[in-house]
Amino acid sequence: MAAPTTDFGIPDRRGPARYLWWVTASQPKRVALGSLLGSAWMVGLTLPPYVLSRAIDDGLRPGDQGALIGWTAALLGVGVLDAWLGIMRHRTMTRIRLDAYFRTVRVVMDHATRLGATLPRRVSAGEVVTIGHSDVGVIGSTLTVTGPGVGSVIAYVVVAALLLSYSVLLAVVVLLGVPLLALLVGPFLGRLQGAETAYRERQGALTGVLGDLAAGLRVLKGLGGKQVFSARYRARSRELRDEGYRVGSSMSWIQAFGVGLPTVFLAAVAWLAARMAAQGTITVGELVAVYGYVAVLVIPVSSFIESGYDIGRGLVSARRVVDFLNIEPETWSATPGSGVGHGASALDAPEGPTGVGQSTADDAPETPATLHDVLSGVTVEPGILTALASTRAADATEVVDRLGRFAAGPVAWGPARLDAVPLDQVRARILVADNEAHLFAGELRAALCGRRPQDEDALTRAVEAAAAQDVVLGLPGGLDARLDAHGHNLSGGQRQRIRLARALLADPEVLLAVEPTSAVDAHTEAKMAAGLRSARSGRTTLVVSTSPLVLEQADVVHHLVDGHVVATGSHADLLSRHPGYRRLVSRDTEEAAPAAEPHEHNPPDDREDHHPPSEPTHEALR
Repeated sequence: MAAPTTDFGIPDRRGPARYLWWVTASQPKRVALGSLLGSAWMVGLTLPPYVLSRAIDDGLRPGDQGALIGWTAALLGVGVLDAWLGIMRHRTMTRIRLDAYFRTVRVVMDHATRLGATLPRRVSAGEVVTIGHSDVGVIGSTLTVTGPGVGSVIAYVVVAALLLSYSVLLAVVVLLGVPLLALLVGPFLGRLQGAETAYRERQGALTGVLGDLAAGLRVLKGLGGKQVFSARYRARSRELRDEGYRVGSSMSWIQAFGVGLPTVFLAAVAWLAARMAAQGTITVGELVAVYGYVAVLVIPVSSFIESGYDIGRGLVSARRVVDFLNIEPETWSATPGSGVGHGASALDAPEGPTGVGQSTADDAPETPATLHDVLSGVTVEPGILTALASTRAADATEVVDRLGRFAAGPVAWGPARLDAVPLDQVRARILVADNEAHLFAGELRAALCGRRPQDEDALTRAVEAAAAQDVVLGLPGGLDARLDAHGHNLSGGQRQRIRLARALLADPEVLLAVEPTSAVDAHTEAKMAAGLRSARSGRTTLVVSTSPLVLEQADVVHHLVDGHVVATGSHADLLSRHPGYRRLVSRDTEEAAPAAEPHEHNPPDDREDHHPPSEPTHEALR
């Protein structure tokens, strides 16, 4: 078997039918082979009745033993040939289905990666899961029609031609009967497609609710909202069940027609052929052949009905995939004179200290350069540790989103506009380390290193800088230990330290870290802050925090109020000169203290975020 391709091409996103055609046309040789084998197999099914009729008329009735043995051997050979064709057809169709399955999985995952932070803002996790789990399988199954579906048409024509050699009346009955069956089943296929669409939409929404319920169960218990949320989930489950009943009702009728109508059709044609045999119009052998042909015709007729059902379901699933692929990532690549975000661009913005509004460069600076956010006034100088202390966490999050180019806004990167720099250059050099960044299931080593192999010394230094040695030592297997999905086998503070170690190991030119120490105790936080400063020495770093333990490690601190910088200086300088900053830091210290006291009851590593619980955390997935 040839090695699988890694080039899956560009999907056709103009509609569900066009997408299904793209998936089909992406493997033309395999589809052609499947159609050929499916047609040969279907036509091969019509040969045994013919051979059997000749054995009866030429060997059994005259008593010619030689002819009987010869036709019996021919019947055995036809059976073996058709069995081989059936095996090869099934193998080929399995490869076609799997190619369509993995091709769709690949384009969906690639697009999800391109969407980045746009993904959670536009699509629920439940919808993505349902697409990746259910819809891709349906699309793969839909391509089955390229084999037996094509073969059914050819077999139908062949049977009609064979019957025509016996009786024009029998051929006419067959030629008119099959289209009549299609007309009877058609309305149920349309009804099924509508029911499948409604069911699919509710299924995606309910999967999202279940994901939210599982992820936030601890919080819901603490807030007393578990029962309310559970009741909502039960109500939506009942709605989904009702839609499932509608789908099942339509499906049951289609399956009944798929089995029942061909059988009734077979009985009608067999009765007509028996009368003709009794009248001497056809021989007994020809009667057996006609019965065999019509019995074989049950398979193509059933395939017609099943193909219509598969195509209907495939269109529903392809529509969901196409809708997902048509979501555009929120990347703000402005051209000179164009608007960015809320009607403002880097060119339209007031000129800042880095000359925003004058540069038209399209390439990133060749050397480390200053990042400047015009809207807030935040400046991140190269080679130093800058801290951002905000009275509202959401304001700091917005600044980081703009500096990391995950949100619109006029930002200068040295002489260049950040929104004019190719996105791959931005992602290669600027890393946003979110305090809620995802931890994937797998080995801890893989979670830390990502796709880039790292030497053991660099890995050890990153773990030590993040104060995560005890996390590694406490897991069975150390760096080779398995992480559960989302890192659920770790505490909140342990997950946070692993995230920081991962960011430090990546060693980006510019690191934008959002609340990297918010879920740990004061002792661990001090070690993490010192480790961060040491590991990022000489590198451009911005840390969002209101913790004195972090702020005192910074070279420069920006105090952000209502989204704008009101003061800049060292931590000690701001404490002495700005009462607002002093109150912000003091509040943080006072709120952190009670959580750190009862060490014997609550492990320090599980301390809740010491920022006001009403403030949202950074939600974008990086």
